[in-house]
Amino acid sequence: MGFWGILPPRQVGGSWALLEAGDAAEQLHPIPAKVHELLSQTLHLLHDQHLLEAHAGLMVLERLRDNTLSQLHHSDLLNAQDLDIVESYFSGLQKVNEELTRQLWNIIGRSMKLVHEDPALFVSAVRIIEREENIDALFLDTRSHHFLPPGRPKSWRQKFYQVLQETITVAHFQASHADMKGPGMARHLAALQSNILAELCVVKDLMVQCCPVHYNIVNVCTIMYHQGLSSHLQDILSWDLDKQEIFIVLDWVLHVYHSPEMMSHPDLLPEVDVSTLGPLVPPEVVDHMERKYVVKVRGNMTEWMQRTLEVEYKEWFREEEPEMDHQGFFQSALPVIIMQMLNENIRVASLITDSLQQKVYTMAMDELETFLARLREALVEYGKEHQRDRAKPKYYVPYLLAVLNNNMVLSSSICSLHPNGDLLSEPREIPTSLKAALDRTQKKACQLLLEELLVDLQPLYMQLPSRKWLSGSQLVNSTCEVIDKYVRDFARVRKPIFKLLLSESEHLVMSQYLRALMQKKLVCKSEEERSQFSHRLLQDATQLGDLFHSLGLDKSEQTIEVIVALQELIRLKDPALLSLEVLGFVTKYPDISDEHVSALLDLRGDVSKEVRNMVMEMMAQNPQALPENYQPIFSNILVPGPELPFCLRKGKCA
Repeated sequence: MGFWGILPPRQVGGSWALLEAGDAAEQLHPIPAKVHELLSQTLHLLHDQHLLEAHAGLMVLERLRDNTLSQLHHSDLLNAQDLDIVESYFSGLQKVNEELTRQLWNIIGRSMKLVHEDPALFVSAVRIIEREENIDALFLDTRSHHFLPPGRPKSWRQKFYQVLQETITVAHFQASHADMKGPGMARHLAALQSNILAELCVVKDLMVQCCPVHYNIVNVCTIMYHQGLSSHLQDILSWDLDKQEIFIVLDWVLHVYHSPEMMSHPDLLPEVDVSTLGPLVPPEVVDHMERKYVVKVRGNMTEWMQRTLEVEYKEWFREEEPEMDHQGFFQSALPVIIMQMLNENIRVASLITDSLQQKVYTMAMDELETFLARLREALVEYGKEHQRDRAKPKYYVPYLLAVLNNNMVLSSSICSLHPNGDLLSEPREIPTSLKAALDRTQKKACQLLLEELLVDLQPLYMQLPSRKWLSGSQLVNSTCEVIDKYVRDFARVRKPIFKLLLSESEHLVMSQYLRALMQKKLVCKSEEERSQFSHRLLQDATQLGDLFHSLGLDKSEQTIEVIVALQELIRLKDPALLSLEVLGFVTKYPDISDEHVSALLDLRGDVSKEVRNMVMEMMAQNPQALPENYQPIFSNILVPGPELPFCLRKGKCA
């Protein structure tokens, strides 16, 4: 006989037919003894786990009860007392039902094990469920003509699925966050991967043979696992997970679950197919968790960068020079540490999704920009410490040069961090705000270096112009020695920065030279002094120009030539020609102001008020526009104000 043939009920003695006449309650008198006998036999069969036979006895009892109640419902003699009597006779049915269902659901709860070890027991349970489904269907189809018996429909097939789902949930989806601290999350997900794969193989290979085709048991169980996992994982993602836990879960959801190591395992295909079930976790939840992951990574990155900067700042005060690379350029480990940290976080994010990689990249660029701002603050503090005592730090200039080299390494390395940067034919542009931050950091370090150069130049410029300066070249010789010393240090930076420092140093020397002249500490008193003054200017400009040229700055890139042009104004013998000479000067240096011109004319000592007015009027009539890419000469040079006359307090000026 096949699995689905219904066994004949056990034969029970006595007549179960209802009498056709007489009081309804009296007609039931032969029934109690037989009912109790059959109930006892059924319970005994249940205790011995003869489920099919026990269920056959249960069906006989229920049929007898239902037939009796049906006839009573259709009888003109129906009364409440008769119904109570019938229900009391069959009250033991509830106990039989409860015991049978307890055993059935216990069997279904152990189905994964039973289909392998004792499939007959599992099949018996399924056959009983199907019998009840058939009876449910019979009554539901005819209930418009007959009454619906107590307890119908039983819907045991639906309960079968429910118990199966609950069993799966309890077995796999009940862990708490406390159980998953440390490596617990990875272990939990690995166990889910292994157990679900194994159980689905059991369903596909064994359980499917024990269930009717219409159960579609493989697809139903696949959906149960998928939905149970989805709910469980969303619960997990609602916890306060750390960075590593979020990564592990997202990796499992997006990569492990659909991989050949789990739901696409060869042992499951083609029967198991989750591609039609939708994502395991909704895209909006994945996006939310990616953002949480970025927040966690940002916190770690901020802390790590801060510690790196603190270590770097302490290095600046060492009693030895910074380390050098193989080309002799000063450097530190800072850019390597920063780039490794950024690159590793972006690389790890790429293992999850492209969108997470992009989010981490964008965050990393923001963090690097913030780091550069803190680096500039550290440079400012470093400069203040040096101002308090110029002997400390001992290697102030070399460490500033190392900062410049580090900044250049960072700038050249950032493009490699861009997602898919290696696949692009053209290098990616550095984000505008980050590029500006790199430029500001470079400018701050250069500013501190030039300020240091200025401190050593200022005592020399205090002597300019003076009679001593006019009489010899010692002042410019000393200036060249200071410049040469600094430029030798500047050679420890890479070429683009070296060229920038050299150019800025030359511009600083020129502007300070002009500023010193405009202090008007020396005014020519004769034509001979004007000649001597202009000769000194020419010699100084030539010597300084030659020095910077020898150091690598082309003559066309120098601003020292303004001193040569100035000496021509001083050398001019006829003041009446000054208007033309000044016009040529102003045309060449259009950022010069009336105040600048007036101060320079004062150096001659022979410019009358009329000539000065002519010159000023000529400048007013010939306003100059700044050419494109013009390098300012006079814009940053302040002209000293005129000295105020001495006044007594509360009195009139003399």
